Amino acid sequence: MAAPTVLIVDDESVASKMASTVFRAEGYETLLAVDGDEMHQILNTHHVDLILLDINLPGKNGLILAREIREMGDIALMFVTGRDNDIDRILGLEIGADDYITKPFNPRELTIRARNLINRTRTKPAQKVQAPSNFVPSVTDKYEFQGWSLESNSHDLISPKGTVTRLPRAEFRMLQYFCEHAKLLVTRADLMLYMMGRDLKEHDRTVDVTIRKLRRHLEAGDGQFLIETIHGEGYRFNADVKF
Repeated sequence: MAAPTVLIVDDESVASKMASTVFRAEGYETLLAVDGDEMHQILNTHHVDLILLDINLPGKNGLILAREIREMGDIALMFVTGRDNDIDRILGLEIGADDYITKPFNPRELTIRARNLINRTRTKPAQKVQAPSNFVPSVTDKYEFQGWSLESNSHDLISPKGTVTRLPRAEFRMLQYFCEHAKLLVTRADLMLYMMGRDLKEHDRTVDVTIRKLRRHLEAGDGQFLIETIHGEGYRFNADVKF
């Protein structure tokens, strides 16, 4: 089995380099990011087993980034921060962090917690592909929901304000699948099979990236919350759809 990869998101270079040194001494691979933009760039191009996340960051703080991480999937997440008040700790855990440790930390405690967390994540049963291989979308010109329209022929997404966005094939097919299965739980495997015509692989991030792109489109019309993450299971499209 490949060595686990830890992504350290911290703008304090001394703290991040020290954590990196500690994990490398234990045989881990490490990646470093100083803010949310660098974090997302790394997540889009690398498989990561664990994210160590500070709260005090330039731009979006760690609590906001933790919400975005949880929208992407079940990556193991631990806050490692100098903020040791109960409110931050409770907020961090409510958002979905798996653990919370304060600076200055004991290096041995940090690596033990990280190892236990990664082991629990890695030993989860593989996700079963449940999507029907014979799914065929309805014959319809467009889907309408919450003031939005999705045009079947042109792949245009039209916002309630009339803004038109031409969706690439993967984004169109994902949103089409959501429209056809509104209010129902769909797995990442369901979406992958319809979008790309293949099974979901263990470290494939295609679904996560496409979800994030769709949310950005919908955000322009206050519809970013239409795609709900069901932690550990998949997604649900919370809209009344007409087609």
